[in-house]
Amino acid sequence: MNKTKKGIAVLGAGSWGTALALLIGKNGHELYLWGRDASQIAHMAKSRINLKYLPGAIFPDQLKVTDDLSIISTEVQTIFLAIPSQAFRETLIALKPHLHPWHQLIIATKGLEPVSGNFLTETIESILGDSVQMAVLSGPTFASEIARGQPSAITLASSADSLADEVIRLIHNHYFRVYRTTDLKGVQVGGAVKNVLAIATGIAEGLGFGANTQSALITRGLAEMVRLGLALGGQLETFLGLAGVGDLILTATNNQSRNRRFGLLIGQGITLKTAKQRIHQVIEGAHNAEQIFHLSIKHQVDMPIVGAVHQVLTEKISPKEAVHQLLARAPKKETY
Repeated sequence: MNKTKKGIAVLGAGSWGTALALLIGKNGHELYLWGRDASQIAHMAKSRINLKYLPGAIFPDQLKVTDDLSIISTEVQTIFLAIPSQAFRETLIALKPHLHPWHQLIIATKGLEPVSGNFLTETIESILGDSVQMAVLSGPTFASEIARGQPSAITLASSADSLADEVIRLIHNHYFRVYRTTDLKGVQVGGAVKNVLAIATGIAEGLGFGANTQSALITRGLAEMVRLGLALGGQLETFLGLAGVGDLILTATNNQSRNRRFGLLIGQGITLKTAKQRIHQVIEGAHNAEQIFHLSIKHQVDMPIVGAVHQVLTEKISPKEAVHQLLARAPKKETY
């Protein structure tokens, strides 16, 4: 490892990337926040806030903003990737010329890579090689609450103790607690599937169904997450923790979740195109529903809720027909 490069960068100047950069800066570490939109970055540099995605949260002095990726090769060792999954491959390709063996990549993005349908760790390996040092962050963390310093907790998945220790040093504090695991695949499954299930609960509320329906969807959705996660090599404990049921509860029950709000609009009869326009941010679950559905088919995992959401989003059935389809299933033993 290059001992002279100890800098930090967060790539992705959306709400979550900005909140993560604020957290690291408030912990006393100097860092860069990178974004691709030069005009947005220029405004952030001048105003010292992210007016578009996280208004009201003033940047600490330790935080610099930039649209120049070349700082990675000269100033940075630890890189937090907080870009949307849809831009993940493109960003890695742009990042590749600036990387060296000492760089550490921390995936703070949830979802699957849309071009290949791969998990993000697999995408990194396919583009950058299998010797890259990497870890995954995931859990129930709304950006606005992190920015306000509200008590929160997250899961860090890494197979390397030294890397995990370094990341914890950067982000752990009195209001932000980090729990460790070695289950990189399970943490990524939880982060992808929960967004699709949040769309399902939003649709249910949009149709006028109450707490009973939504609780049933969350509980049986968790069963689907567990089945797929175990089939892909994840650990049961992961899905019963912050990166599994914790993130699912957060995303499926609170309208800060853009996935839930998207489902709510669909359930109210708003078209898919208009619903996406109203959310005006990336809706990871809408992109990942098809990929997760195909993963369930490939691995012969029963995921009826994910399947129903996929059919609604591809306009093969209406939201009401999806509910009737789920209710028409034969009674069965409650299992995972």
